[in-house]
Formats: sequence, C-alpha cells, structure tokens
Amino acid sequence: MTDATDAAAGNGEEATAVGETAVGGTASSVRLREMRWWDIEPVLALEHELFPEDAWSPAMFWSELAHARGSRATRHYVVATEPSGAGGRIVGYAGLAAAGGLGDVQTIAAARDRWGTGLGSRLLTDLLQHATAFECEEVLLEVRVDNPRAQRLYERFGFEPIGFRRGYYQPGNVDALVMRLHMKNHQGTEIHG
Repeated sequence: MTDATDAAAGNGEEATAVGETAVGGTASSVRLREMRWWDIEPVLALEHELFPEDAWSPAMFWSELAHARGSRATRHYVVATEPSGAGGRIVGYAGLAAAGGLGDVQTIAAARDRWGTGLGSRLLTDLLQHATAFECEEVLLEVRVDNPRAQRLYERFGFEPIGFRRGYYQPGNVDALVMRLHMKNHQGTEIHG
C-alpha cells in the first residue's frame, strides 16, 4: 500500500518491558508497541509528512486496526515512540497483513530525523517476527522504484524483486517494485549493515 521506509539498518536491540523493545543505545531510545486507535492522528501527521502525494486516509488506518486484535486478527501494527521524557512522539510505524500463509507489508515508515539509526530495520524485524507467528510462508511488499535506500534495506533482509506494478503510487503515477521473502530462508534475526 504505502511506500516503505528510508531508514537504514543500524543498532541492536535491548529489552525494556513486556511488549516493548528499545532501538539503539542512546539516552532517547525508541520503543516499539502495538498501534492503537489513539495513535492514528499522530501517525497520520507523520504519514502526510513522509508521503504527501499518496498518504493513507484515517479510514484506511481504522480499517486495518479493526483487524489487528482478538483471536481472529489478520493484521499487526506497531508504532515506534520516544520516551515521554524526550517528548514521547511517534517516530515510526509499520503494519503487516496476513492470510492463507501469505504476509504483506502494508506500510513501514520512519521520521526523517530517524533515518540511518536502525529504526527501519527494527520495524521490519518486528513485522517478520509477526509473520512467523501468523505462519506466513512468504512475505510480499511494494516499494517505490525511486526509493533505492528502502530497496537496499529489504535486500539485506533477503527480499528479492519479483515484478513491477505500473503506476501503483498515485497521483504521482510512480511504479512499485514488488519484492518477496520466503520465510523458510529468513533467519528471524535483525540484520545489521
């Protein structure tokens, strides 16, 4: 759906609490947690900043989150937040849909001031861990053809290009590169590089 993050692989992880993970070793470590309905407004602000031409609507996020909880959940959405002492703002988010052994990275993004910190890598690692929990055999994603930085991130995780979707990103009419990861080939660990 939405183009993928420009954040490059980077620092390791440090456990902080049940359901949360810190990224990086700085004093303002970023935490990952489940996205909830009250996160939609700040996520939309970041979405519009990063993807002004093809940003998701509030209804798209509401629809995805409606399928992210309970025993029949088919979605997993996560936000990356700064600690409250550092402002507590959302600096990244990601989402995965899963059905019938197939996962699809719906969206993944990191704030520009977090590019190159490893946040994109951590978000993708989280999605792939949940793809395993959803028993996905393959994970697909679309990435803008004019976003080589994100493409390199996915390649480091083992994603391979399999085709194009012409004019996928509208209204700019930008093509999408479709990439696939066979989960049996995925090591299940965060990749640094």
